[in-house]
Order: sequence, then C-alpha cells, then structure tokens
Amino acid sequence: MKKVITYGTFDMFHQGHYNIIKRAKEYGDYLIVGVTGDSYDVGRGKLSVHDSIATRINNVKNTGLADAIIVEEYLGQKISDIIKYDVDVFVIGDDWKGKFDHLKQYCDVVYLERTKNISSTQLREENFKQYNIGLIVDEPKDNQLIVESQKLSGFKVTSVFSESREVLDAFQEKYDIENAYRNLDAFWRDTDIVFVKCHLDKRADFIEQCLAHGKHVIADPPFSLDAKIHKHLYKVAKDNQVALIDNVKMVYVRIFIQLLWMTHAGMIGDIIRFNCSISKRDRSIVNLFDDLAALALCPVIKIMGKEYDAIEPNLVTSEDGIEYASITLKYPTGEASINIGNKIRVKEQLEIIGTEGTIRLKDNWWKSNYFELETTDGSEVKTYSMNFEGNGFCFLLSAMRTMLENNRTESMGLFPDESNTIVKILEYIHHNK
Repeated sequence: MKKVITYGTFDMFHQGHYNIIKRAKEYGDYLIVGVTGDSYDVGRGKLSVHDSIATRINNVKNTGLADAIIVEEYLGQKISDIIKYDVDVFVIGDDWKGKFDHLKQYCDVVYLERTKNISSTQLREENFKQYNIGLIVDEPKDNQLIVESQKLSGFKVTSVFSESREVLDAFQEKYDIENAYRNLDAFWRDTDIVFVKCHLDKRADFIEQCLAHGKHVIADPPFSLDAKIHKHLYKVAKDNQVALIDNVKMVYVRIFIQLLWMTHAGMIGDIIRFNCSISKRDRSIVNLFDDLAALALCPVIKIMGKEYDAIEPNLVTSEDGIEYASITLKYPTGEASINIGNKIRVKEQLEIIGTEGTIRLKDNWWKSNYFELETTDGSEVKTYSMNFEGNGFCFLLSAMRTMLENNRTESMGLFPDESNTIVKILEYIHHNK
C-alpha cells in the first residue's frame, strides 16, 4: 500500500484546499492529512487563523478523501510523521517549492500547483473588517508595531502624526508610511486605531482627543500620573464605545497567560514573595521611570492582586528625577518587591516564590518566551516555553481584533481596574518622594 501525507492549516476551507487534498490522494492508496495545531500556528507567528482546530479538522474530514487526520504540533514533526507512518510520498503546495527538498532522503516529495485566485488570506481580507492604524509620535520610533502588524490580516499602519516636522520627516524616511500629518483632523480621517506613543506629559491629552473622535486607542501606560484623569479616560472610551488598551504586550502572550493560570491555580502553593527588576535600556532618554514602573507593576497586580495593605517606596533622586526605586507592596499573605533602575542599572529578572515552588523569568522577562518552575526542595526544574518572534505586539493586536469582532471594548489583557491601581501606586510614590 502506497502512503501519502500532506499538511496545511486549512483555515476558512475553500476550493483550493479541496483540490490539494484530492490531488494528493491520487499519488497513493492511503492519504494522511496533517492539520496544524493552534500552538504551532502561534509559535510560527500565524495569528490570523480564523477557524478553530476542531472546525478545520472537521472540514478536512468532510471531504471524504482523508484516510487519517493528524495534528501538526511542532516544528520538525514532518520527519517524525514520515518515519512513524511509513510514508512513501510527501505532497505540498508549490508556494513551498524547494523548502522541503531535505525530506527526499525519507520519501518522494511532490510540489503541487495551487489553485489560482483563491487563498485563505484573500478570503480573510474580503470577508473581515480591515483596520487602519495611525501612530502619534514625538520621536522616530514605532516600537515594532509596523513589522508586527504585518503578521496579521486586518491591520495596516497607514498614517503617522507628529507635532514636529523633523520627527515626521525622520519617521517617514525610516518607515515610508503612506500618510504623514501635522494636522489631527486629517490624521483621524485615515485611522480606525491610534497608537499613542509619546511622552507622558502629552499622553493623556492625545488619548482623550482620539477617544472623543471615536478612535480605538493603544497607549503606553500610565496614561497619566493623576488617578482621576486616568479613570476619566476609561469613561470617555466607554461613552464613545471605543477601546482603550494599555500597551502591555506580555499579558497577551500565551506563556504569560500560562504562568498566570499556574499561579492562580496554586501550582506553586501560596505566593509569599514576588521579586521583579527592570532597567532603562535607551540611555539617550533622560527619564523613563514611570513607564518602567508601570510595566514592572503589571505582573505584580495581575498575579498578587489589587488588594495590597501598604506601599513602601525607597527612592534615589536627583535634579533630573528618580534615578532608582525599590518599591515594596505589602499583601495579607506576602509581599512584592520591585527594583527600577532609571539611571542606575539593575539586573532584569522576575521571580515568584511560593510555598511549594518558585517560578523564574530571566533577562527580558516582559517579552520572555519561557519560564522555569523549580520545586521547593530543588529536586525538579521544569521549563515551559513557546516560540514567537518580535516583541509581542502581534498578540495584542490579535486579542484586540477578537474584542472588536465581538463588539467588546474593555481590554482582555490589563483590565481597567488593574490599570487604575497601577496609576494610584505611581501617584502615591510621586506624592511621597
């Protein structure tokens, strides 16, 4: 019996998918179809998949052509599958031509011409809402939004606004965005979502203007150091039925969601200590303390909660502002300690100590793709990981798309009450310097 195997995501199943499966079947007597799993798709940055894996498998099954259906769960699985199922022929679309020639030492490799003028990407673009993204900047940086948005169907960065002609020219030269504006009214006409990436002293004003004009907003936290203003911005968003999203990408990455679930489910017992450190990396910027502190406080509030008993800040200041801070939050059953190096460098790490184990994220913990869990007695260390490239912005956008498709405007990552708690802590610290 001659066995054939082919693979695909088979999202939004269409005639092209059917044709590939049908023609693959013709190369043998027994056809195995591999359907990519959700984790594998996420790991390789394929975040635009619309249908669930159950739907995709069912669509392949309904062709009546597959003798067996398997799930592709990791990079390199194809070799294992060919050996495991004693495959004679590997079949794939010709858009992968040459990419799988290394499999020829295991079986025959056939590249099939794909059906022209139809693809899942094309169907997504035709059938789902497209969002134009605009950036408000005061320096020629995009925080990787432009590159990351290209990984997703439905998003395109089309516009940039800056009050500075020099910044606008430098941004255009670097990124070649379609539209550049110094007039906000013109800028708003071309945008559905605005990424407000500017210094804290201007941030709240730009956010409020965008929300009032019916634009969804992504902005670096904190939006303001005044808790009343910060809370007011969420009200403006609600009144205008638009989303206001904190740009904290880590809370949308699957590895952090897994960590959050494990801590809340008590897999390391009761949390008695949370340690977190972060430093400024761009030495050309004078003061970044509040942005760094907001980012460091995010996992504390997500994991330890909003109901702390006391704040104990220890600050090292200069004429330029806060150079270093050690902030301790006292909780009924434990405490969280945060070290923030604004000018003074600190080792960047995150550690959650429980009565039954410790979780550690090393180095760039806010965009980490793995963490370690060590048992209390040190007898076992497990590593949990997922692959992804970039800084995680594509995960935030993917979650935002799900929100908007379901007519939901409240963040599914950092909730408004959590964001407000972070600002209250920062406000307290500044009032008690």
